[in-house]
Amino acid sequence: MGGSQALRRSASVAARGKAFAWLVAGLERAARPHPHLLAVLTYHRVDDPSASPLLYPGLISAQPAEFEEQMAFLASQCRPISLTELRAVRRGEARLEPRSVLVTFDDGYRDFAEHAWPILKRYGIPVTLFVPTAYPGDPHSAFWWDRLYGALVSTGRRGPIATSAGELRLATAADRLQAFRRLRRHLRALSHDEAMRLVDEVCTALAAPAPTSAVLGWPELRALAADGVVLAPHSRSHPLLDRLPRQAVRDEIVGSLEDLEREIGVTPPVFAYPAGAQDAYVAGILEEAGFELAFATTRGTNDLRRADWMRLRRINVGRASGLPLIRAQLLPWWPNPRTPNGGGSRFSYGHGFSI
Repeated sequence: MGGSQALRRSASVAARGKAFAWLVAGLERAARPHPHLLAVLTYHRVDDPSASPLLYPGLISAQPAEFEEQMAFLASQCRPISLTELRAVRRGEARLEPRSVLVTFDDGYRDFAEHAWPILKRYGIPVTLFVPTAYPGDPHSAFWWDRLYGALVSTGRRGPIATSAGELRLATAADRLQAFRRLRRHLRALSHDEAMRLVDEVCTALAAPAPTSAVLGWPELRALAADGVVLAPHSRSHPLLDRLPRQAVRDEIVGSLEDLEREIGVTPPVFAYPAGAQDAYVAGILEEAGFELAFATTRGTNDLRRADWMRLRRINVGRASGLPLIRAQLLPWWPNPRTPNGGGSRFSYGHGFSI
């Protein structure tokens, strides 16, 4: 284990300890209400890692019991708001109340309907589900990270494999996990097309199992929308938008909104950047297309008096988080007006979105 990994592991253990929980509780009692501060929580999956061993487990935000504990806290101690309420604040038609929290999910995994939504519904917590719209209608389409992880953990090959990221050892489970992490870092530096070719090459070389979608289908998404879940676009194919040719960016953004409107009906003009990847051109496309809000992956809260509405911060919830750490990140620290998106708390600890 590297030094940074060991530090994160130690911090994770400390954040789940009683002393940290007591400290957070004391800070909560001392905190002054902040009527302009919005926290946006990001979840990806709620499940037991053993339930889907070929899916990348790093996107599991919490197991069901942990998620219920977190939602019980939000329902009793915070003010969960809907996307409709936030849009009203954006338009100047409403004011934000202290301790407002927006709960969001990215990617549309099936376990959202199985585990997360029943808990959210039981506690009366509104939720927005950001959907990459190329996946619901294709039962044989899978996210690249799940394909790659599944190929590495299921392969019978134990000898090394040569890739453009270097030679990768596959002898042990630890080797294969390290290979996944190394490939993931390398893929981030490539253009979208180059990255997807490399994923295909590795999956072919390892005789990966045929892709199977882990994403909710359109009938399931329509049922969730009818039951109160707000669906919003998350691009079509979940690329890093700042790595795409410019002519493809508009199709990914506007096309995902059109797909949802065709399949679901009226859809809010609100977007979540896949993996947070964006630049001025990407944000400009959203504004030209009439989007009101867009969510990034920069960790922190948002002071809505001076927020960048096209780059709202979110707090990614990972398995290492635990309720005390989530509570710590909801504390209304006074914002720094010099921060790029208009202030709010910024925490450096935690496993951010890593795809």
